Amino acid sequence: MTENGTAAARDLLRGIAEGASSLGEAALPGGRPWAEWGTLDDSVDTVTVCQFLFLAAFAEGREPYAFSTSLQGFKKGAWRLPEGARTLREAHAGQRAVYAVGEGWSLLLHRYYPGHGLAVVTARDPDTARKVGRQAAKLVKRTVKERDDRVSLGFWHASANGAVNQERAIEAQDWSELRHNYSAPVAEQLEKLMELKAADVNGKLILLHGPPGTGKTTALRALGRAWRRWCRTDCVLDPERLLSEPGYLLEVVMGEGHGDRRWRLLILEDCDELIRGEAKHTAGQALSRLLNLTDGLLGQGQNILVAITTNEQLDRLHPAVVRPGRCLAQIEVGALAAAEAARWLGGGERVARPMTLAELYALKAGREGLGTITAEPSTGQYL
Repeated sequence: MTENGTAAARDLLRGIAEGASSLGEAALPGGRPWAEWGTLDDSVDTVTVCQFLFLAAFAEGREPYAFSTSLQGFKKGAWRLPEGARTLREAHAGQRAVYAVGEGWSLLLHRYYPGHGLAVVTARDPDTARKVGRQAAKLVKRTVKERDDRVSLGFWHASANGAVNQERAIEAQDWSELRHNYSAPVAEQLEKLMELKAADVNGKLILLHGPPGTGKTTALRALGRAWRRWCRTDCVLDPERLLSEPGYLLEVVMGEGHGDRRWRLLILEDCDELIRGEAKHTAGQALSRLLNLTDGLLGQGQNILVAITTNEQLDRLHPAVVRPGRCLAQIEVGALAAAEAARWLGGGERVARPMTLAELYALKAGREGLGTITAEPSTGQYL
């Protein structure tokens, strides 16, 4: 924003705070009537002005209740508004904002790069704020059509403005195509997990542990696809921060306010430090918050499952994490036995030792046609 635009915005905010913001002919500081702010030139950030105007009723106490919804897929083009809405300001400045009012409520729609945004409602009572906010969010949310080989995954991370969730459609193979990637006992346990329905949930923690490159993340992608009819899947990119900051944790737990009562699966990858035996001493309250989310007060009334991957061995994990009744599933995902690895490679090679899925993919990509395989152990890539 230019220097003149910044000063004008500050004057506007000061006018709101001082209660000079009636929507009639009341003047702002400097004597400028509200009507003149509808046709601002490029020296003023018009999106910011829409935001300030929207805050008037909340700042003055006429509409003391607010409801906000974060949208990771905001529609382009014309936006439908809730019934009874009257648009007062609309701004296009790279970003886009609409400020509208209805009977006893105000609405701000703000779409920003790269297509995400907010729907915020202030109202005279909390029920109206919540109802109109959810309706507005539903009207402007972009519908993502899922292909059979993809699953919608939300990626949460903390930002200066709070928790942000960006949705992407990622490739996820059907479990039937992946079963051969796991040893027989592991495949049997994973298959039982894939077949679960909402009514079968008994325990809120899914723990996949084992060496790197054994297919833990691949299994979770397939799980998201298998469960997508009854469970949304989100991946938290900064799990340590999630469990160390109560405000961030609460935002993620509460979700995006769409009124969607489906189950949610939160994926926390590589959480070794949070759940190993000495975690209570090294991770502070993080472990306690994790346990509280799975079967404590924080998780009460929330249809939330937490999936954790770790490279730690089971006997090194904190006993509170693996105690009976807490885990919906506790699966050690290891390497394929030598005979299973040979079958995975097509049966033409002799394999002298167990091999991880990452090692097998590496051999298939670069060492096809070799006879006896005696590759040195490798961490490979995380699968």
